[in-house]
Amino acid sequence: MNKLPLHITNGDVLTNYLHELNIEGDIITWQEMLCEGPTLEHVYSDEFSQLRKSFFNEFYDIDLNISEIKTALDKLNHTENYSEIILWFEYDLFCHINMIAVISLIQQKKIKLPLHLVCSGKVDRNKNLKGLTELNSGQLLKHYRDKIELKPDDIEMATTVWGIYCGKDHNLLKPFIVKKSSFKYLSNCLKAHLERFPETKDGLNVMERNILEIVRDTTIKSKHHLLGYALNYQGYYGYGDLQISRIMEKLSIFFNEENNLIKLNRKGHEALLGQHNFSLEIDNSMVFGGVNKFEYQFNKKENKLIKTVYNAN
Repeated sequence: MNKLPLHITNGDVLTNYLHELNIEGDIITWQEMLCEGPTLEHVYSDEFSQLRKSFFNEFYDIDLNISEIKTALDKLNHTENYSEIILWFEYDLFCHINMIAVISLIQQKKIKLPLHLVCSGKVDRNKNLKGLTELNSGQLLKHYRDKIELKPDDIEMATTVWGIYCGKDHNLLKPFIVKKSSFKYLSNCLKAHLERFPETKDGLNVMERNILEIVRDTTIKSKHHLLGYALNYQGYYGYGDLQISRIMEKLSIFFNEENNLIKLNRKGHEALLGQHNFSLEIDNSMVFGGVNKFEYQFNKKENKLIKTVYNAN
């Protein structure tokens, strides 16, 4: 009997799409957002699972079902049934952090099957980057036919980047921004990641500043309206509703809601003018892998993270 592929997708919507297209093989749906919260290098060890469960409970009031996740991942314990593993992940940071974790998990399990990647982003005759579920069936099937076989160097790079992400020194990611690999969008994602730390000038990160600029430059009638703009104009982050809604809540000190309009207040204008570093006033308790966002700031001139001054000792 011919063995079939094992697919690992970036979410339920894509999994259902592959079923509709009758793509052959079994599917694991990866249900995580490892771009936020604490992580450990050993993916889905008991300690890793408890860290993730506590994070979702504290930050998003979600009860993560660890046993359900482990049941889904059990297919990776029976890879003798499969011909290859195909990863389906997109161009953004959300997907890329999940992807390198998946590759690391496969390596930790010492799985020797060929590993392929289907990654969306730039599409012919389209100026906007596209997610996999935004592709029509012909485009998605072409992406599948053109899937990239990951070489040993690619796999080593992914596991190294994952290890650094789980560690304390994220400046070690900088050399991988310019390193060539089969991961077409990894460079953009790593740059976007470093810019998630507060900038030294104003204490805002790129996404926070972007949201305040949207409020300044656009007629915004409600938080729901602002959420739509922020989701559509977030570049390489790939954040979902939950994540951006939380960021907006932390930024509420910078704008007022009145007469069905959201407008920057004085503090918001001062932040965008860089007149004061507001990092102490924003709740920066988010953790990225092995580092608390509050511990470092991004120095744009030096293009690197520096230890936050009031944490330097």
